[in-house]
Amino acid sequence: MPSSAQPSVKLPFVVWLLTLGTFLMGTTEFIVAGILPEMAADLGVSVSRGGLLITFFAIGMIVGAPAMAIATLRLPQRSTLVLALIVFALGHALAALVSSFALVLVARVITAFATGTFWAVAGAVALAAVAPNARARASGMIISGIGLATVVGVPIGSLVGNHIGWRGAFWALAVLAGVVALIIGRFIPAASHTGRAPSVRSQFAALRSGRFWLIWVAGVLLLGGVMAVYSYVAPLLTDRAGVPTGAVSLILVGYGIGALVGTNIGGRLGDRRPLASLVGAALIAFLVLALLQTPLSTDPVATVVLLVLMGLAGQSVPPVATTLAVRFAGNAPTLAYALTASAFNVGIAGGSLTAGIALDSSLGLTGPPLAGMIMVALALVPLLTLTAIRATRTDTPSALEHLRATEKAAA
Repeated sequence: MPSSAQPSVKLPFVVWLLTLGTFLMGTTEFIVAGILPEMAADLGVSVSRGGLLITFFAIGMIVGAPAMAIATLRLPQRSTLVLALIVFALGHALAALVSSFALVLVARVITAFATGTFWAVAGAVALAAVAPNARARASGMIISGIGLATVVGVPIGSLVGNHIGWRGAFWALAVLAGVVALIIGRFIPAASHTGRAPSVRSQFAALRSGRFWLIWVAGVLLLGGVMAVYSYVAPLLTDRAGVPTGAVSLILVGYGIGALVGTNIGGRLGDRRPLASLVGAALIAFLVLALLQTPLSTDPVATVVLLVLMGLAGQSVPPVATTLAVRFAGNAPTLAYALTASAFNVGIAGGSLTAGIALDSSLGLTGPPLAGMIMVALALVPLLTLTAIRATRTDTPSALEHLRATEKAAA
């Protein structure tokens, strides 16, 4: 019976629209890594200082996602999504117009806050828009927008940036955000809350689970380790592996393909053996980051292969970690979704900042991989702790089960 019913479940159009939005958000978050040398030169700063554009965006996401998850609990969700996209567009326009590095940093923070807002609300809307037996698929689809961004959005943005300048790429993102805002304003329901609107107190009370915070820390360290390298992938490719600048965007396609495959693998394996999947991803990432510090990373072909593997391992983490976080958070799915996105960006901020410091040290271009390898190794501590306590504690009722109970009570 279950097997025959499952294929008939289809995701509604609204989930696909929200995925389009997360695709745009993922593109702007990671595009700077592909055009960082050009941006740094134009703004008159070093490449390592230019990496703060990635760090500050991540900080904006860290604050924005959980803050707006709480602030918008009782607000019309369609209006919030549209407003977030408008602010997103204005932030990119501001960055494209100014020549001050400090002002571009401010614009990136504004854009990141809008991105965090969109993420927090999009997750809640997607969960409410589908049947109970399709909510995991809906969440995975929203996250896949980020993977698709690394395959299509970031390489195209990097290619555009290399040909018409990084400002042209930012203008393109501003225009696309305006178009997506119009589409979402037309097709997303004004309010998508299921049953009674959740209270702020219940959201925070549900986050007393120690296992939630263990998976949160693991997400920080795993994504931080991978992004320590990805943040400085352009100089690693051009200065260490000898790859021509014009080929960087093509190589990012390879990383993106690995990331998209990793997202799909993580979504499939994570339903059956989530902790084993995360431990496996950590071990693969550790090995790749170790090899990027050896003479093997001076060979262009070997470096490309390692980057593809890094994308596969790193991007298999978000869907699995998000699923576990929502499960451990009990009746706070919106805040759990937002805090997990925040965790990933804590990792991105910490990884890019640490890698920038390592890059300026005597370690040079081997510094970012070393910083990333240490972070990934530390991620094994909370993961193995979760594995050890798994047999001794019963699961907290998942957020999805809570939503189902709310629907039954309201019926």
